[in-house]
Amino acid sequence: SEKCLLRHFSSIGFWGLVNNAGISTFGETGWLSMEKYEKFADVNLLGSIRTTLAFLPLLRKYKGRIVFMSSIIAYFSLGNGIYSMTKAAIEKFCDALRLEMKKFGVQVCIIQPGNYARSTKIQPPVSAEEIWNELSEEEKAVYTKEYVRERVNFFNSILSKGSTNGNEVVDAMVDALMSPAPKARYMVAKLKEKALVFVCALFPTIVMDYILSYAQSK
Repeated sequence: SEKCLLRHFSSIGFWGLVNNAGISTFGETGWLSMEKYEKFADVNLLGSIRTTLAFLPLLRKYKGRIVFMSSIIAYFSLGNGIYSMTKAAIEKFCDALRLEMKKFGVQVCIIQPGNYARSTKIQPPVSAEEIWNELSEEEKAVYTKEYVRERVNFFNSILSKGSTNGNEVVDAMVDALMSPAPKARYMVAKLKEKALVFVCALFPTIVMDYILSYAQSK
């Protein structure tokens, strides 16, 4: 497939690449298997890198654009650390790539959406019963069923508040591809979400930890 696409686009030109593949799940660190960590890294991180490397010769040739789908969750985690991990890694990959591509006239942009779970359906509501049944005996000895239910309810409440205006993210992707002067980062999020990123970036880690711990305790 890669050879076929490259052969076809070499003759007609290739302008833009949007890396949008992504999967999400919920669970504290010890609740998830190593196989799940590998799958998420393979899809969310390595999938975008594979596609980028495949089309890099054409993008350099035609001075094109590369757009990556990240998330504000790259800055902090609220029960989906495995997803945050892959998005933070994408951010660093893009930072390196953006600087390296400047000399070729290729621009690299990152889209950082806030909570659009209701638009994308990337993360369906979580079942406390399913999470509990999948836990190892070691984890069940540490956590109670009630604790799992509380965490699941907290996470589901976040999902339910997701924006349904998915067109806002699409508009940012189009601007990243077509603008004469695209931004390096497009943060498409609610004011409250942007404030969390601001606190995370500028304040000591202990401040952000307090805010997130307080939110989860409520």
